[in-house]
Amino acid sequence: MAMGAGVAVTLALGAAPGPAAAHAPTPRWQLTDTHTDARFRGLAAVDRRTAWVAGSKGTVLRTTDGGAQWRPVSPPGAAAEALEFRDIEAFDARRAVVLAIGEGEASRVYRTDDGGATWTESFRNPDPKAFYDCVTFFDHRNGLAMSDPVDGKFRILSTRDGGRSWRVLPSAGMPEAQAGEAGFAASGQCLVASGPKDVWLATGGGATARVLHSRDRGLNWTATETPVPAGDPARGVFGLAFRDRAHGIAVGGDYTAGNPSPRAAATTGDGGRTWAPSDRPPPAYRSGVAWLPHSRTAALAVGPTGTDLTTDAGRTWRTVDPGSYDTVDCARDGACWAAGEKGRVARMGHGLR
Repeated sequence: MAMGAGVAVTLALGAAPGPAAAHAPTPRWQLTDTHTDARFRGLAAVDRRTAWVAGSKGTVLRTTDGGAQWRPVSPPGAAAEALEFRDIEAFDARRAVVLAIGEGEASRVYRTDDGGATWTESFRNPDPKAFYDCVTFFDHRNGLAMSDPVDGKFRILSTRDGGRSWRVLPSAGMPEAQAGEAGFAASGQCLVASGPKDVWLATGGGATARVLHSRDRGLNWTATETPVPAGDPARGVFGLAFRDRAHGIAVGGDYTAGNPSPRAAATTGDGGRTWAPSDRPPPAYRSGVAWLPHSRTAALAVGPTGTDLTTDAGRTWRTVDPGSYDTVDCARDGACWAAGEKGRVARMGHGLR
């Protein structure tokens, strides 16, 4: 489903006051200059120096120096066609897969093996009823992409060669979709994986907001209702993050500007079999969420009205930054990145170095 140069901001991570906290390094969002006004809903954090972003106007950028410089690396012709890139998955500084969304042939997948110097189009959607929203990978070879329902069921695309080729999986193991149900191409997080076989799919637009879970790389799925409000095309679960096979966070709400978004976050501790509402959720719609690296309890959620932090695994949240971001991603080395409208891309760290 389609969606419609800065100052550093300190993000206090809830450290207890005292001498140790006083000397602890303070992470912060540091805005970088991308020299574009594209809206970036696709983001892949490789490490503290390397990240990729993908967005409107056929724009793909890459940095390898912590955001000091961003290099345009869009696929040839993408800008001329004004492709809407909404998700990007990067394996390292040279290899990445990017997804363009839209009805029919507007939904495409491209892969690069040389840092974006060249791209190969590996999939162009031939079905006018399909609309692909998100892509995810289990490892460097195995991955999935998901489309809004076709003939009453979400459609799953699979790759076993790192995104060089794709095939549509059988739909027999996919539950029936609700009327009006779809995924949101808002942050590249409506389809996420953890471990070698587990994958989750977030939905909205239907009577209830659901999370679908597969334990076998997309062949068979179970659907669970969440407490995140739905019942409207603008409401549902927009982003998911799992720190392992069991513990996950869902964020969402109503993306219509100015509309309230109660119960905008939920958590699971059993792999998505059950979901509980956050005791104190973010105060507004949130589209992206990411666990802080090497933490069992800390995560960030982002949206157009700010960034929120949880230090108790999603039960309570507090706003720590008012800036607008659509998506957030963290790398194994501890670096977190965020991206959004008007070319905004930021890194959370201790300065750009």
